[in-house]
Amino acid sequence: MSADEATAVAPVLSLYREISRDDWARLASGLTQPLSETEIVQIRGLGDRLDIAEVSQVYVPLSRLLSLYAESTKRLGAETADFLGEHDTTTPFIIGVAGSVAVGKSTIARLLRELTSRWPGTPRVELVTTDGFLYPNAELERRGLMERKGFPESYDRRALVSFLTEVKSGAPEVRAPFYSHMRYDIVPDAVVTMRRPDIVIVEGLNVLQPPPTPNDVAVSDLFDFSIFVDADPDHIAQWYVDRFLALRRASLPYPARACPGLRELALGCAGLPWGARASSAPGGQVRRREGKFGAGRASSAGGGKVRAREG
Repeated sequence: MSADEATAVAPVLSLYREISRDDWARLASGLTQPLSETEIVQIRGLGDRLDIAEVSQVYVPLSRLLSLYAESTKRLGAETADFLGEHDTTTPFIIGVAGSVAVGKSTIARLLRELTSRWPGTPRVELVTTDGFLYPNAELERRGLMERKGFPESYDRRALVSFLTEVKSGAPEVRAPFYSHMRYDIVPDAVVTMRRPDIVIVEGLNVLQPPPTPNDVAVSDLFDFSIFVDADPDHIAQWYVDRFLALRRASLPYPARACPGLRELALGCAGLPWGARASSAPGGQVRRREGKFGAGRASSAGGGKVRAREG
């Protein structure tokens, strides 16, 4: 065999493992799709095009992969405690889900919560959004940050890190603040309570952001598996405009139901020159680098992708 022939047949070495939608569908063979069409409609966000085929072919096998990771981590923790002669204090497996506004990360986080909870090894799954760690409106006003709400500086990063540290330390009960999208503010007397679930999914814009200084703890340092939901920027822009137009239509007949300023914001954003509707695009893919995975978000508006990494 010549050198050229050997090069032609040799596997291509890469830091990533590329998994196409067809490959995901092959991995899904033999796996039960536990959700009904009605449940999928209830899970998907405003304007999302998630359908039962995409759930079956992409997210069911991805959820199985995540469940296997969580089960293996739990088993390792129990065996380590047994070897050291310690009480088993296995802690929840934490998954971080990040991505742009309007890319579909909230829908994916809700979907993964439902799917991973259907696997026998991980029946107890909780979802926390970083909205609960926004500073209250009064504090944002005091700091002059109200116009920056949703940007990194508007979040109580220290409180989020403290919350996740408690979860990862095995605290029997941990509480997170609750954010109301109807009030557009933190609800003072409401909390989200967790009691050592099998998996905790943390969803938010900034959860994979580097720490503010090299000596600080990054939020993602406390994750066991990280997912970044990605898509073509033109598609994201169009989804963003479509969603705000839908919110505008919903809020016009009932302005009191909308959060303050939403109607004006929708009108303003709808006029942004972001171009024409995105055409169809190839399906998503999975990349892996030392435990880093991703899955395709193959909606009819264009093929986004979810990049994920272990740790």
